[in-house]
Amino acid sequence: MSDTGISSIANYIPRLRLQRKAIAESNAWMAPNLVGKGKGAKAISNWDEDSVTMSVEAARRILGPEDDRSHIDSLFFASTTMPYSDRLNSGIIRAALTLEETTQCTDVSSSIKSGTTALINAFNSVNSGKNSYSLVAASDKRKARVASSQELNFGDAATAISISKENVIAKFIDSASLSIDFIDHFRGPNEEFDYNWEERWIRDEGYLKIIPKLINNLLQDNDISPSDISRFILPCIFPRVPQTIAKKTGINPDCIVDNLAVSVGDTGSCHPLIMLTSVLENSTPGEKILVCSFGGGGDAILLETTNLITDFTNIETTIDLINNGVDEDNYMKYLTFNDLVKWEKGMRAEIDRKTALTTLYRHNDAIIGLVGGKCSKTGTIQFPASRISVSPNSPDLDTQEPYKFAEKKANILSWSADYLSFSINPPNYYGIVSFEEGGRIMMDFTDVGEGDVESGKDVKMVFRIKAFDEVRGFTRYFWKAVPI
Repeated sequence: MSDTGISSIANYIPRLRLQRKAIAESNAWMAPNLVGKGKGAKAISNWDEDSVTMSVEAARRILGPEDDRSHIDSLFFASTTMPYSDRLNSGIIRAALTLEETTQCTDVSSSIKSGTTALINAFNSVNSGKNSYSLVAASDKRKARVASSQELNFGDAATAISISKENVIAKFIDSASLSIDFIDHFRGPNEEFDYNWEERWIRDEGYLKIIPKLINNLLQDNDISPSDISRFILPCIFPRVPQTIAKKTGINPDCIVDNLAVSVGDTGSCHPLIMLTSVLENSTPGEKILVCSFGGGGDAILLETTNLITDFTNIETTIDLINNGVDEDNYMKYLTFNDLVKWEKGMRAEIDRKTALTTLYRHNDAIIGLVGGKCSKTGTIQFPASRISVSPNSPDLDTQEPYKFAEKKANILSWSADYLSFSINPPNYYGIVSFEEGGRIMMDFTDVGEGDVESGKDVKMVFRIKAFDEVRGFTRYFWKAVPI
């Protein structure tokens, strides 16, 4: 019988890196205690990113450019910052990735350990034979109060993992979980920020008692010695806690994995998976990897790398993502992007952004999946699709087949930088994008700075927030172009 395990895994870390020094210095007048903590940087997302868009980007990195994604049976989306309380968030991801409608979609939330919980569910789903290929996506974009320690610690990112019985690079041995109503923090309905309890209590009564019990249960159930563990993953913002837990459980402290806090920050539900990605990108066959998470109890997952790990590589590794980050020391930009400051938006922002849900449903493939049409008679490609082809001298009726644009090569045909229209990050960059195989789309550009946009430059498609309907609490998504 084939082993169930991880067949692919990839991270997405937004390009902006807010320097903690900028946070500390801006708030030193009222919170001088932060100055000593202003070291390193944390990953921050653009204003048009959230846990859904970041998960889509991470998942695209493991699915590749192929149009056929019918092999995916189930999708688990883990986050504590889902954009919707009552809408299937994983369903949005499914549509953006153009997965089949028969894909079973599940949202996993309400705890920082939701990322590992989703991963365990995916393992069990494939292991049982119910599914043959499961996709896990985890992401968080958490808000924090100004001048809080959480503001310094929280980072934004996403991880995607494919689970199957084929091409396994890390086989699943077993998992263990504890469900304990230990409240280290909580966030009630309609609250923007977490309420956090005292750190010493969380450390001594939480991490140092719950995690060792969890680890011992898992290792004893599988008759594995702590000395057999090659890599020990435990996200924790408290210094020396992973070392103390390793000592208590008999794990070699040299096996503790760097938590990436200095360069990325604490990314919430996806953080143990981000660390796991970093480990697997630099592993050798036969390594036993222990992945732990804390929150509402905890999860522990035991993996072992296979011989296929030697061939595993990501086009953009975790180290690449960290090194390719763009330093940002404008603290006010961060506050504005995260709606943490009230600012004058001007009259041009005073428009009704109500989304016609009937139109969104009828054109869901085009809007969420960026699916256009290709004429089966002439081969003409167009967006959006229509019953009548735009083929010159051949306006044929009902000859178009679905054509996916999201993974196709494209470049900038024309562009404008507009300071007059409303933008959270002015100016608005937009223009005509021409696709190599055919078709043109009027699109916004994102993740750009002055001088980054020019005609003829190659671009890639990214799934982003188009607009917020603040009156109704609705987030509208579409695709944008990023110069490369």
